[in-house]
Formats: sequence, C-alpha cells, structure tokens
Amino acid sequence: MYQPPHFREENLDTQHALIRAHPLGLLVTAGSSGLIANLVPFHLDSAASAKGVLKLHLARANAQWKDIRDGAPVLAVFQGADSYVTPSWYQTKRETGKVVPTWNYAIVQARGLARVVEDADWLLDQINAITAEHEGSRAAPWAVGDAPEDFIRAQLKGIVGIEIEIAEIEGKWKVSQNRPAADRQGVAEGLAQAPGQGDMAELVRLYGAAREA
Repeated sequence: MYQPPHFREENLDTQHALIRAHPLGLLVTAGSSGLIANLVPFHLDSAASAKGVLKLHLARANAQWKDIRDGAPVLAVFQGADSYVTPSWYQTKRETGKVVPTWNYAIVQARGLARVVEDADWLLDQINAITAEHEGSRAAPWAVGDAPEDFIRAQLKGIVGIEIEIAEIEGKWKVSQNRPAADRQGVAEGLAQAPGQGDMAELVRLYGAAREA
C-alpha cells in the first residue's frame, strides 16, 4: 500500500494489537476465479511464527478456498479506527484558509503463504480458539462444547480451514502526524467531542506526542 514514511507503523506488537481488536478482516485473493474479497473473522496466533499465523475458516461452498489451494496470492486487511477530519478543526484554516478535508485511519495488511486445512481436529481447535477469544469477557460465555457433539461435527463438514503464516506485514497509522502541532490539537479536540471518535482522538494525541519527542 502507499506508505508515506510519517504514517508507517512498524511495531509488530502494535500491528498485532490492531488485528486482535478488529479481527473481522478482508481476505483478498487473485486466482483462477478472478479477484475475490470476503469479510472473515480471523484468529491470530502470534507465537506460531516470527510474525504470527492467521487462522480462519471459509464455507466449503465458497470457491475462494479452492483458489488458495491452487496457490493464489493472499492478502488480509484489517481496518482499525477511522474518522473524517474537517478543515474547520485546523488552526491553519483560521490563519491562511489553505486546507482541505481528509480521512484519518489505522490499518494493517498481511501477506504470506496460505494453506488449506480440512482436518476436523484443526478446524475444531480454530473454532474453539476464536470462540473463546470473543466469548471470554461475557458474563455467561458460550462455548463450542455447549452444542451437541454430533451437531458440531456435522457443521465442521461444511467449512474449510485456512492458515496463513505471515511473511510480510505493514501498518499504516494516518492520524494527522503530517499537520502542525496546533492543527493536531484542534483535530484531537474536535474528535473528542464527536460521537464514537474517542479512539481516534487518542491516536492523534499519542502519535503527535511521539513526533514531538
């Protein structure tokens, strides 16, 4: 992806944290079926390789897994916080008027060697892992074992596992680092007052402070 140096985020732990916080990623392939993109919940196993391993499953009726089996390149995209930025928040607007709107966002893209897994035990482990990750904080968490075993085994026959060992991972945090300090302050204050934009306001403050350090 297009990567101006001041937006690049190379810390692997930070990249992994975004994936865990926003696990519904876009799985993109370019194979014999053409360009295909599907939203899929991913489970990240950060200890499985140097840059981590992504584990997911697709419906067997979804032809994307066949392209992966045949060697199609794979791209996984994870979208974090994002927000529209109005020029009205910039001090520069009041000084010169030479400003335009933009969009702030945080995103991670991962590429790697993907393999298809049809082993029922692997699939069960993947489903257990992703379920525990999202049910664990609930007061009464649901577990795969709550459903009848024969029902779960029948469900497993309708899905195919995908495992991606991450070879390349890029993070891009476009959070107003390229703006003067007064503009960044205005953006952070404006976002803090906008519904649902607290996370982006904090990113603008955090990355602005890092730039000035």
